[in-house]
Amino acid sequence: MTHHWGYVGAISSALLFGVSSTLNKIALENVHPLVIAGLIYFVGGVLLFGIHLSPLHKKLLSLFETPTETETTISKKDYKTLTFVILFGSVLAPIMLLYGLNETTAINASLLLNTESFFTVLIALTFFKERGTRKDYLAILLLIVGVVFLTTRGEFSKVTLSTEATGNLLIVGACLSWGIDNNLSKFLSKKRDIVKVTGIKCTIGGAALLLTSLLLGVNLSIPLVSIPYILSAGAFSIAFSILLFLFSLREIGSMRTGIVFSVSSLFGALFAFIVLREALSPVQLIAGAVMLFGVYILFKKPKHTEEKQQSPPR
Repeated sequence: MTHHWGYVGAISSALLFGVSSTLNKIALENVHPLVIAGLIYFVGGVLLFGIHLSPLHKKLLSLFETPTETETTISKKDYKTLTFVILFGSVLAPIMLLYGLNETTAINASLLLNTESFFTVLIALTFFKERGTRKDYLAILLLIVGVVFLTTRGEFSKVTLSTEATGNLLIVGACLSWGIDNNLSKFLSKKRDIVKVTGIKCTIGGAALLLTSLLLGVNLSIPLVSIPYILSAGAFSIAFSILLFLFSLREIGSMRTGIVFSVSSLFGALFAFIVLREALSPVQLIAGAVMLFGVYILFKKPKHTEEKQQSPPR
């Protein structure tokens, strides 16, 4: 596999996660959001452990074989890292997001959720010393601008960040937690058996969210009509999306993976338009095109690199 497969993995992960907004929105009509969050993580974990115990395991791992050096064992240090990944990404972030959404407006939430990519890049640059080229930073800028206009429709007059401070801070806190999760997960992506690592993360995170629901006295009833949507979101939008995300972290790093993953909002808007018949404005279409152009710039190799590879040895 070439380095480009890291970008393919990130886009595929974003596509699968983007579907979840439509699936979850349908399920939310009958099920509490905290229960949905717990169930889709738990379902994803159970599926991955099922694969881990099946003949598909070796075949799936072979698909993720790359020239990048991987580690075959999971050490005590890795389990400590995994504990923080689960705490920040699978427990704290969803809970803060849930309560934040109840304390702020939809447009505020849409705008502030974009800070996940910002925190992912900032942490990667500051603490993990990841660096990019000029074209990378241009692409990052285009993607951030595109996702801001896509999620707000350019209606910035409706943004009221000063009046719903508690909810806004909770959403920013959730995005910071996911930014920490994304960067810490880079260490776990070096493990050859990322199926097992992802399975542990999803199962424990889902169980913790379901236990939280129980402790808070949330109604745990799930109508039969909601089960297909929850199972689909758990399998595709969580299990395989996170699996591909870890693969991308291994290949292209936290900064590039985190920013490419922001196109999940574009896929989410497209699926909502197709399935739920939600409106898609001209501003959103232009913003989507800007984002796709940003991904193209990230994906494309610099000309001098291509020339160097094509030139015969002397």
